[in-house]
Amino acid sequence: MRRLARHAPTAWALVLAVLLLGPALGTGYLLTYDMVWVPDLALRPDFLGAGTALPRAVPSDAVVAVLDEVVPGMLLQKLVLLGALTLGGLGAAALAGRGVVARLAATSAYLWSPFVAERLGIGHWPLLVCWAVLPWLVREGIRLRADPRVGAALPVLLVAGSLSANAGLMAAATLLAVGLTRRNAARLVALVLAANAPWVVAGLLHLDTATSSTTGAVFGLGAEGPLPAPVAALTLGGIWNAEVVPASRETVLLPLALSVAFVALAAAGFRSLADRLGRRTTTALVGLWAAGYGLAVLSWATPGAVGSLAALVPGGGLLRDGSRSLALCAPLTAALVASGVARCATRGPRPLVAVAGALLPLAFMPDAAWGASGALRPASYPDSYAAARTALGDAPEGDLLVLPFTSYRQPAWTHDRKVLDPLPRYLQPDYLVNDQLVVDGRVIAGEDPRVPEVLAALAARDPEARAAALGGLGVALVARELDVPAGTGYDAPVAGTRLMARPDLELWRLDTPVRVRELSAADPVALGLAWGAFLLLPLVGGWNLLRSRWSGLPRSRRSG
Repeated sequence: MRRLARHAPTAWALVLAVLLLGPALGTGYLLTYDMVWVPDLALRPDFLGAGTALPRAVPSDAVVAVLDEVVPGMLLQKLVLLGALTLGGLGAAALAGRGVVARLAATSAYLWSPFVAERLGIGHWPLLVCWAVLPWLVREGIRLRADPRVGAALPVLLVAGSLSANAGLMAAATLLAVGLTRRNAARLVALVLAANAPWVVAGLLHLDTATSSTTGAVFGLGAEGPLPAPVAALTLGGIWNAEVVPASRETVLLPLALSVAFVALAAAGFRSLADRLGRRTTTALVGLWAAGYGLAVLSWATPGAVGSLAALVPGGGLLRDGSRSLALCAPLTAALVASGVARCATRGPRPLVAVAGALLPLAFMPDAAWGASGALRPASYPDSYAAARTALGDAPEGDLLVLPFTSYRQPAWTHDRKVLDPLPRYLQPDYLVNDQLVVDGRVIAGEDPRVPEVLAALAARDPEARAAALGGLGVALVARELDVPAGTGYDAPVAGTRLMARPDLELWRLDTPVRVRELSAADPVALGLAWGAFLLLPLVGGWNLLRSRWSGLPRSRRSG
């Protein structure tokens, strides 16, 4: 019985992860909004930060491109999603202490949350990986205050938690808030700088385009149903895209009842949690919660200020998606709920309280189950994609342009699920994509300076003139998706040699001089140093693991 109780949180975390993903674990690729996985993602210069657009997918795309050389893309996606959700639940359980009741409640509160359901729906998997490692970074921070050695786990956790700019900032903030001391300050700062070096250096190389005209109101914290945004954020909801909000969050009863329950449990469990974690850790977690909640609410209360920050300060656009920062609130929220449930268990029937605490989040958001009630279903790529990849053969120097020149698709083969156009990632050449977004019928300008130039080229007088203008922008290949509706100005015939024709897809090579993009002399050096620092972290973790195992062996075995 004792062994069963010890493994119950692990089993529960895995059960909840499987229940959240449901059909997404089946054959095919989960393609939803920004989540685009392909069978074999080619490692392109853009993925290293050498493109003309801001490095929004640095280093995540490069990491996937390397890993799917070892693990097939379909399997890798499922391992990442299932592993991240399970790891997050286990981290929350570990932060909740040794009691089984508290650990089960923490697992449910952390895993079965609007933040997870909404970010899974919108496809922000690097953010979910960061969310998964935050409780473990809290534990590592606690350990580092007593033992300043880096250890084996910390470098790997930092790499996993820093796969995007927002994620890296939150991972760094969590580790430094909990673990920073005078004795280990230089070491920890060096670690977080190395983990974030690829996107930081790539961003610095794009300072001239690192601002956005986006208003904060578009991506700020949003209300869910009748609940105002600040109340929705108390239970870690409030994403700007209403299309990925679970239907249960659109009613007043369930989310309001969950908010009241969380506040009551947090109040009941705060003192015991503070006594167990100590003043320093508790203060750090409260500070992280306040920062995450404050940034989210700020994007709702003062959207004009957030928009001005994004427009005037390079990198200010990192704050435009207000509800992302709620990941910082998740560790304390789950720990407080677990502590409150554990206190209730001392005053009532323990088995009943344990079951109620574990099932409470599920009862208030039941439609998150089974892949958002079946909405998150895997898709299979059409045969024309593989045919186009074969037809390219030895692709000429230059970039691929996909028409219509819009960012998102909603094809029937993805079960009518909106997704960032998968075709450029499926094919091998470097590509140029439209980073404009359309939100509620409004076009939000992107940051890539070549996007308006492409739109101007498509508006040229004839196909030959369009081809010449595109060649001057570095475009050598054009793919046209014939089953995608084209708005005015986003598609036009381009002269060239047709390489492939299918009912849904055509591929053309431009018969015009192509001006190939070249990096400045400093860019490869700076990016190389940044990536070297990033790759050094898992090597340090592996070396520390081997060294600890070696030192633990008896001396007779060390000598062979």
